[in-house]
Amino acid sequence: MMKNVNRTPRSWKLLKYLHKLWTCTRSQAQTIETQDSLRDPTSYTCTPRAIFHVFLCRTLLSGSTLLLSAAHGAEISTNQLPEGAQMSYLDNEQIKVGVDLKRGGAIVFLAPANGENLVNNFDLGRQIQLSFYSGPIPYESKGQRPIKHWEHIGWNPIQTGDDFDNPSRILAHSNDGHTLYVKTTPMQWPLNNIPGECTFESWLEIEGAVLKAKARLNNARTDHTQYQARLQELPAMYANATLHRVLSYTGIHPFTGQPASPAPAATGQHPWSMWLGTEHWAALLNTNDWGLGLITPGRIHFTGGFAGQPGHNRTLGNAAGYLAGQGTELIDHNITYTFEYEIVVGSLDEIRARAATHQSKTLPAWTFDNDRQGWHYLKAGDAGWPIKKHLHIALEQEDPQLISPFFCVSAKNTSRLVIEAAYNTPHRHATLFWQRHGEAAPTALNRVTFPINADHQFHRYVIDLAAEKEYYGAITRLRLDPVPTGKSGDWVKIRSIRFE
Repeated sequence: MMKNVNRTPRSWKLLKYLHKLWTCTRSQAQTIETQDSLRDPTSYTCTPRAIFHVFLCRTLLSGSTLLLSAAHGAEISTNQLPEGAQMSYLDNEQIKVGVDLKRGGAIVFLAPANGENLVNNFDLGRQIQLSFYSGPIPYESKGQRPIKHWEHIGWNPIQTGDDFDNPSRILAHSNDGHTLYVKTTPMQWPLNNIPGECTFESWLEIEGAVLKAKARLNNARTDHTQYQARLQELPAMYANATLHRVLSYTGIHPFTGQPASPAPAATGQHPWSMWLGTEHWAALLNTNDWGLGLITPGRIHFTGGFAGQPGHNRTLGNAAGYLAGQGTELIDHNITYTFEYEIVVGSLDEIRARAATHQSKTLPAWTFDNDRQGWHYLKAGDAGWPIKKHLHIALEQEDPQLISPFFCVSAKNTSRLVIEAAYNTPHRHATLFWQRHGEAAPTALNRVTFPINADHQFHRYVIDLAAEKEYYGAITRLRLDPVPTGKSGDWVKIRSIRFE
């Protein structure tokens, strides 16, 4: 889709921004002036779409023009939508969801039936949308280099558009009343009108009060470098100021009816924090425990928070709540990366009940037939995408490490770990570390060393965790050091890692 040539010129946006500063209170002015710093997540491993850029001022809407719902003819006031939105909707008797075909097909509208929009649309960095991260840092293209404020962002295509108001382009769209599909060429957030060398796809359906989504990144970068894995937003979700309470269940006894709790308080200059939501959900709620719940089946890592002052349900307001499902993923130049999520419009009890339907009945197990299963590397790399029947990891650097995704299991129920691997190395031992709930990383005591057979053949290595006195409590992550140190030509192939 061509960008909207009728959008407000930047000079007029600046005048409106100055007028806002002139007419607001001192505390409000301080909030506006500091918004530019809120999207700078330098304290994180990677960059959530969690920043509010003050110079990308929103366009004020006027008049009483109404847009027609593509699904059932219901009318939505333009003060609930971005300016000039071209909408495609799905609805039922409980909820209504809409994407904007002039903004990459991102979700710009989500509400209870006949209710007000809960999605924040202050600028192109909000909405409910897809966003991916990789190297290099900084990322440059076609002679453009990001301003210093965005240098740390790196390669970052997002679904809605860029920091210069250039919207992403729709390549395909369909809506049969049951499934809403869009395919998009995203824009590189920190650069001016630079499309990503990739496409995003999104499939949306609704079931009762639940939005069910599948999303896909199709990468086609000319830079074939395998960059280090980074945190991804899976997805990024922004809600209006009325949903200012951030809740999750962060304990070690998920799905047992124990109370939810507020997300951890932010400790740095930014309003976002990170936590393990061990029931696979986090929510942005109002004072009546009602709002939007983000469910990430198979993932428990979240980031989020609230920036600004709690207030009215204004989709174009600056204050907003933010949530993102998190995963540290290696994004290859040619990867096809797919994930799923759900958003519940409802009460805290309804959100938790829906999340419980995704409770795993089996112990964590990772079989590397065709993807990395959420594992990533430090000081190591693999043979690249596509993954074919196993991981083939080069062990050529000092202290190579394989790190699992987050999970939450009781040590009592996971007494053995089985690794199926083949080695080429002069070393004869590997080390497994485990991280307990509440720990930032494994301690030096949380480990066991086991022998390996470096004959190039696959072997099952059975590790008796029950015999380790430091293996207790709730376990949330594994780290495998396949060799003490690497050298040129060393490798390990891993078919699977599983608890028994």
